[in-house]
Amino acid sequence: MATTVKDKLKERIKELTCLYEVTSIIGNTDFDQLETSLEAIVYCLKNAWQFDEVSEVHLSLGDYLIETEGYKDTMTLMHSDIKVFNKVSGYINVGYPEDRYFYADFLEEEKDLLNNVAIAIGNLLERKQIRDSEAEVKRQMERADRLHILGEITAGIAHELNTPLANILGFTELLKDRVKDAGALRDLDKIVENTIFSREIVKKLMFFACEMPREMQPLELNPIIESTLKLLTPSLRSKNIKLVKKFGSDDIRLRADKIQITQVLFNLVMNAIYYSPVKGTVEVSIVEKGKKIRISISDEGEGIDPKIDDKIFEPFFTTKPLGEGSGLGLSVVHGIISSHKGTIEHKPNTPKGTIFILDFPKL
Repeated sequence: MATTVKDKLKERIKELTCLYEVTSIIGNTDFDQLETSLEAIVYCLKNAWQFDEVSEVHLSLGDYLIETEGYKDTMTLMHSDIKVFNKVSGYINVGYPEDRYFYADFLEEEKDLLNNVAIAIGNLLERKQIRDSEAEVKRQMERADRLHILGEITAGIAHELNTPLANILGFTELLKDRVKDAGALRDLDKIVENTIFSREIVKKLMFFACEMPREMQPLELNPIIESTLKLLTPSLRSKNIKLVKKFGSDDIRLRADKIQITQVLFNLVMNAIYYSPVKGTVEVSIVEKGKKIRISISDEGEGIDPKIDDKIFEPFFTTKPLGEGSGLGLSVVHGIISSHKGTIEHKPNTPKGTIFILDFPKL
């Protein structure tokens, strides 16, 4: 009888020691090194079981899969779910060799220990998600502040540039009427061409700064998309790109500014063409999804590097070579969509490429 009491006391000490160590590991966890902490917990659990020389542990939690060397799914297992915000997000199994042990060989105290460790891991993941969420909110607020300041600066620059650009264009046209030399006329044409190009950049700056007036009215989307795609026909042909159109119905209506929505579609389809390989496919689809209208534009390019996911809508950020992009296209698109109470996101296409998804409220 004394031996039995001694053995039980020994097991109880092992369990309490494990629980203390797990608490210590969790308390000192660096969220950027979460896998290291989970691995330490797994090996701590292995040593806490009655037959620790043959016990094995398996932990599965989201992207993390950690197990001791001898673990097999066919073992006699004790199981506990890991819940994060009351949702099962993973589990822990502790096992004995199935040919020598039965479930009855597990101690009731071991079941309590496993459940407590699962709860502790769940609490750890909740803290991580809260921290990540707070960090994301902070990043969004900082980005919004930067964009607001940049928007005010940009609006001022755009207004200041408009007048001199108009003067350059006007006086150049007057000079063309007075100059007869063919070479000089070609040079004047280049001035006109570059002035018009600069004026378009100013217009984009004003769109970004929300300085362009909007005329909101009910619009039929299908004809707008058709006319936009028609404008881009030469670009599609130059790369021999196949265009796929999918319209959910013939009469999809949206309350929007026609010019701004056209600009959004033009920029996104133009980007899809630019990043698509020769003989690739660009797909444009419109569907009504509940109380929303969804426009999707996909390409078969190399896709967006996850490292720049949070940068692509920032003004003046571009992956295009110098001289091929101002970095304003997607930031203008984002601003227009936001002003229409819509959202834009992107995700990988299959097998490769990118899909931009635009959601707008229905009329």
